Amino acid sequence: MESIARVRRVSNRSSAAVVVVLLFVGVLGVRSVPAQDHPPGQGLIEKGLGISPVPVDLTGRNPVSVAQGSYIVNTGGCNDCHTNPEFAPGGNPFLGEPEQINVDRFLAGGRVFGPFVSRNLTPNRSGRPAGLTLEQFVISMRTGRDFKNRHPELPLLQVMPWPVIGKHTDSNLRAIYDYLSSIPCLETTGAPTPRC
Repeated sequence: MESIARVRRVSNRSSAAVVVVLLFVGVLGVRSVPAQDHPPGQGLIEKGLGISPVPVDLTGRNPVSVAQGSYIVNTGGCNDCHTNPEFAPGGNPFLGEPEQINVDRFLAGGRVFGPFVSRNLTPNRSGRPAGLTLEQFVISMRTGRDFKNRHPELPLLQVMPWPVIGKHTDSNLRAIYDYLSSIPCLETTGAPTPRC
């Protein structure tokens, strides 16, 4: 967790500089410049934020980290399991339709895998993705620990590819967490208590 704390300190110091870069990019219209001509990191900001199917709230957040997290989440297949159904009607690319992510259920969980159901990754009222602190999220991704304990006989997350995701750097896991913290909260289908 030492490296996560270090990332947090660096991220907080660099947030103001990143906002200035984002304003500079917007004012000069750099979006039309080919990606290979972008300053380092700028392409990631545009690409990461540009592929998020839902709006992100950058208030008080490091835009570079949120963009990096969006890039990882939206190119890493998270939607395939954590959005149910993953595509909007008429937007299934596997049927030859133009891709359209189901934004009404984006990362809200609910896909059934036998006795297991994918979790809602959107932030709860406290702003925590899946209700987890950053430390819990990192532990869960690195070890498979199930902090919700939904299947006490199987204490590790099943179906979730945590052995692969856990190999990400601390910076990448923090970025994923930051992105998940910035997306809209959605209710869990059939949940007894509201989470938003």
